[in-house]
This record gives sequence, structure tokens and C-alpha cells, in this order.
Amino acid sequence: MSALAVLSDLDSQPPLKEMPAPAPAPTTVRATQAWRAYRNGPASADSEDEFLKAHLPLVRSVIERMKASLPPHIDTEELYSVGVLGLVHASRGFRPDQGSSFTTYATTRIRGAVLDELRRMDWMPRRSRTKAKQLKEAIGQLEQRLGRIATEAEVAEAMSLTAEEYADLLDEVRPISCVELDAPSAEDEVDGSTLHELVADLSQGTAYDEVERREVIEIMSNRIQQMPDMQRKVLAFYYYEEMRLAEIAEIFGVTESRICQIHSQAIFSLRAYLKSALER
Repeated sequence: MSALAVLSDLDSQPPLKEMPAPAPAPTTVRATQAWRAYRNGPASADSEDEFLKAHLPLVRSVIERMKASLPPHIDTEELYSVGVLGLVHASRGFRPDQGSSFTTYATTRIRGAVLDELRRMDWMPRRSRTKAKQLKEAIGQLEQRLGRIATEAEVAEAMSLTAEEYADLLDEVRPISCVELDAPSAEDEVDGSTLHELVADLSQGTAYDEVERREVIEIMSNRIQQMPDMQRKVLAFYYYEEMRLAEIAEIFGVTESRICQIHSQAIFSLRAYLKSALER
């Protein structure tokens, strides 16, 4: 299963029926009455906090019902905080004159907020997600009709695709596996080593790279010391002082074009010397 392949299934599920939240949350009727009291009473941060705290079990209930369809790597605690935001929006947007109870309305808003977060976390574009769903449905219908596992050629024919188009489709919707870098590795569960200790940090060079870098710096430094005084000063002003060529030209009382020529000559000289030194 891909990281969030369950999104299509979650979207296709019927809306959650009105359900009593676990104690101590108010029942459906009392929830609407509590909302009226909260809205009609004196506005304060304390009253809103108390109202939201009374309905937090509703958030937990919605998350637990959705959890069964989610991959194990999804952090439900993060979804819980998103669900709380959905509850806040529900408390501020609920209109009892529209005919639904607060519990029903809040459940819908909480579930919607969680689905939006799952889509934001999703690695696959919506277009590819749609194709994946079509592929899944095509395979399911074909295998139900054949009574056996369908071959790739049969699935491609059923979807009116060529072999190349079907291969491209499989590449586009292929599933990925997500792992937690903080989780213990399979071989090192005893000593407590985690996966992030085994993954190479591409931003860190190897010992060989470091030795090579130091060698290049030493070669370049020695060569610069042997260069004419004018070239050394131009390189120093340009690369270390970060001065523009026009500013350097003004210091030496020559044209910018002349400084550009000196700079180019110095660079070509360094490149040629470095190439020769590394080839020896």
C-alpha cells in the first residue's frame, strides 16, 4: 500500500452517522444545547475552552474510526491536533437553524480537516491518484470476471492501453514504502541503533573527499603564492573582499577591461596548473 492510498477509500465512504461521543462528551441533544449556551452566553476565551474540552472525545472518536484505514506510519497524534482545529472551526461555524445537530456538524468538519491534512501529506499528485484508483478498479473488475489473477496484458487491454502506456502507468502509480528513521533497525534492535544512523548523509563528504579537498587547497595556495603580484591582488580583492571588477580597476588606476584580462589569465593559469598537478 502506498503512503496514502487509502484516501480514495476514505473519500468514498458514506458520511459518518451521528454518534454519541464517549463520556464525558455531551450527547447529541445536549451538545446542541451546550453550543447555544456557549454562543448566547458572555463571550470569553474561558467559555470557548470549556466548550471545546467537553467535545475533545468526539475528535478522538472520529480519529479512531479513520485509523483502521490508515497505514501504520501515519502519526494519529498529529491527526488528532488537526481534528481539534476542525472542532474549533465547527464551534464557530455551526448554525442550528440549518437542521443538523452540533455533533453531526462537528463530526463532518473534523473528518474533513483530517482528510485535508492527509491530502497535504500525500506524495502523489491528484491526477496520479485518480489513475491509481482507475487501475485498481479495472484490475478488480477483470479478476472478478475471469475468476483468477489477471495478467498485465489483459489489464492493459481492458484499459485500452498499449504495453508501453501500461508500463508508464505502473511507473507513475507505483507504491512507496515509508519508514521511521527513529525506529530501530531490524538487525540492531538489541543495541538500540536507529535507521538514521545507517542512512548516509549526502551533505557530509567522505574521508577520501576531505583528503582530496585539502590537497587541492594546498596545491592552489602554493600556486597563488608563485603568481605575479598583480594577479594575486586581483584574485584577493575579487574573491575574498568580494569587490566588483570596476572597484578593483579604480584602485589600480586601470580600466575594468584590463582587470578582467588579468583575472581571466590568473584563472586559466590556475586551472592548467591544477589539472597538471592532479594528473601527475
